[in-house]
Amino acid sequence: MKYHFRVHKEGNGFWAECIELEGCYTQADTIGTLNKMMQEALNLYISEPEDSEDLAALPDDSIQTSKSIVEVPVDAEVAFSFLVRYHRIKHGMTQSQVARKMGYENVNGYQRLERKKCNPNLKTLSKIKGIFPDFSLDFAVI
Repeated sequence: MKYHFRVHKEGNGFWAECIELEGCYTQADTIGTLNKMMQEALNLYISEPEDSEDLAALPDDSIQTSKSIVEVPVDAEVAFSFLVRYHRIKHGMTQSQVARKMGYENVNGYQRLERKKCNPNLKTLSKIKGIFPDFSLDFAVI
């Protein structure tokens, strides 16, 4: 999953704005530091609080990179958790509803999937795909 940032030179430093995600900005003194800061800002932006019903936009594949537009990858674990949450909300389901459909005894088992640092097994991935047929790991992997 890669988003696009427009990089700007200002004075002795740089700042960047994510094209797809309004309000996702960062700045740094060097390009090397800016690259790290863009990924950190991106990961924080799409890691919404778990009680939020807001959805960040998915990346826009039609945006072309250039000298001033760069692709920034989301950490795979953050991307996976974001996509699970994205599909749940998009399908109008609560965490409890998805937990029941997946066979969890309580919602805590499911909530782990929407948190960063989740490492699901193939059985869990199969259950997610069964509930959300449009779910794809293609977005989560770089």
